[in-house]
Amino acid sequence: MTEFENIVIGKSSIPSLIITVILMIAIPVCFFVFWRRKHKERTKISWLIAGAVGFIVSARMLELGIHYLCIVMDNPVSRFINGNTAAYVLYGITMAGVFEECGRHIVLKYILKKNRTRENAVMYGIGHGGIEILAVILPAMITYLAVAVLFSGGSAGEAMNALKITEETAAAALPSVQAAAAFDYGTMAMNAIERLFAMLLHIGLTVIVFYGVRDEKRGLLPLAILLHMLTDTFPVLYQRGAVQLWAVEIWVALWAAAVVCFAVRLYRKMRTAEEE
Repeated sequence: MTEFENIVIGKSSIPSLIITVILMIAIPVCFFVFWRRKHKERTKISWLIAGAVGFIVSARMLELGIHYLCIVMDNPVSRFINGNTAAYVLYGITMAGVFEECGRHIVLKYILKKNRTRENAVMYGIGHGGIEILAVILPAMITYLAVAVLFSGGSAGEAMNALKITEETAAAALPSVQAAAAFDYGTMAMNAIERLFAMLLHIGLTVIVFYGVRDEKRGLLPLAILLHMLTDTFPVLYQRGAVQLWAVEIWVALWAAAVVCFAVRLYRKMRTAEEE
């Protein structure tokens, strides 16, 4: 347990984590408020809720169920994937692309049959990306903040007892404690920027899939899956320690820009079709 005793919480860790928690709440709320106020007559809250539910079911239930079988459980498949970087990356990006984009497609085509406006497509994307922040990223940031407060306010032993870290769970808990200790304003900025790109990416991909559903362009669903997979390539490589964080941010920014530019073109085409 000496690793925990040597952990020193940085001076900027707690304040930067507090600001990060606030930003993780503010980002989806600001997206929603801005779009809802601008297009109140052509948007429905039900599309926002559908986007959130679609993400939870496709990414946090179905996809995680597959991950449990193929990554967490000890079997020949999990040993092969975890032991091979190329297989791990290909598996990770494929599952993310297929489950999220097919989930988007199913909800948009078979469930949301009313009020199919382009503005509602954006609302769906805000719900999808927003719940990812609130249900996945925000809890992690709150956990980091709790860890930083506990380790800065007393002995390592007391903090470990409060967090229920035992000898059996110490190895798994150590990276999170180290991450909380090293958190600073630079990390805060990186997290905020990454989430902004992710929100724009989810909105753009939703518009692409929605256009394919509304205009019966079957090739747009495979394209959305491919774009999602390409965007996730560097983040998954980062999980394996193969690339640096700055490279991930640049990669995601480039693909997010490409997706948004393409989605804007489709968004404008839908306006022309509605006018005609």
